Amino acid sequence: MVKEFASPAHYIQGSGVFDEAGKYLSSLGTKPVLLCDKTVWNIAGEQLNATLEKEEFAVTHVEFGGEASEEEISRIVEIAKNENNDFIIGLGGGKTLDTVKNVAHQLNIPVAILPSVASTDAPCSALSVLYTPEGNFEKYAFYGKNPDLVLIDTKVVANAPVRNLIAGIGDAMATNIEAQDVARGYNQSMLGHDPTLASLAIAQTCADNLFAHAHEAVAAVEGRVVTSSLEAVVEANTLLSGLGFESSGLAAAHAIYDGFTALSGESETLMHGEKVAYGYLCELMLDNVPAEQLDKYIKFNKSLGLPTTLADLKLSGVTYDELLKVGKQATIPSETIHQMPFEVSAEDVANAIVAVDKYVTTNFK
Repeated sequence: MVKEFASPAHYIQGSGVFDEAGKYLSSLGTKPVLLCDKTVWNIAGEQLNATLEKEEFAVTHVEFGGEASEEEISRIVEIAKNENNDFIIGLGGGKTLDTVKNVAHQLNIPVAILPSVASTDAPCSALSVLYTPEGNFEKYAFYGKNPDLVLIDTKVVANAPVRNLIAGIGDAMATNIEAQDVARGYNQSMLGHDPTLASLAIAQTCADNLFAHAHEAVAAVEGRVVTSSLEAVVEANTLLSGLGFESSGLAAAHAIYDGFTALSGESETLMHGEKVAYGYLCELMLDNVPAEQLDKYIKFNKSLGLPTTLADLKLSGVTYDELLKVGKQATIPSETIHQMPFEVSAEDVANAIVAVDKYVTTNFK
């Protein structure tokens, strides 16, 4: 048996830390690429750029194209080569951060991850989820090391749309459900080895903090203020979930999210964590957990506006054949659903999706 645990070299979280970003970034280099999309540039990027230039960093600002695809990565790699950049900063959400990790890997330069929201557990991991330019799941890319720095400003998070935080809670709540299934099946984490006791404890602590503090944290963001509850949930969404999923493993919930990328239409407007939240209800259904356990998660989702029905996923008219497409995508050979403690087929996935919807619409009117 070989166990493995991974983490970023440094994790720093606090209100206003972007205002002092230079002192945290100085050990990485002097000529960074700063990658962010136009919206994030207006919210935090322009100010961060000015802060760094004032401290004599030679910043190359690149606008993110919106998709973590090999084509977008190649474009940024060429810019960084031409500008002789010596490290890269990703400022934004999950796809921006996944992109900079891949660019850093290809160029063998340090990477700093600066989330502008707490909407995914992507920041701390040594992997990226890559998509086609059209937004369909393509593959996981794995790297030899985790980010050199994760720096998250909770003041910025508090001023982001509350939907981002709630989506992050949905993503993070999957962590312990998936970790327990991986461990129960004596399967492997995202690192390719057995989970450590530390990673399983972190996954459990992640869930405990979400149940304890999620609603107070949402209230803080609705008021655009930083509170202890918000700090706890940002840490759960970002650090605890990130360490928990990578070193404990993913299972059905995230594979089902990937499966949903096979469908086009209005459901594409849902965020990653929103779809993952439905995915973990499906995983619990596949696990055949007692009704009281399933009900606990359904009530939690409902209390935050996370999906519990196909209507919530904007899939009211979906056919069973379309759900089989989801199931087939979720069960391709490279998917994490094969880390479940039992075999799961495309039909099993489609059936679980339907069963969750019918259970909720029948029992939670």
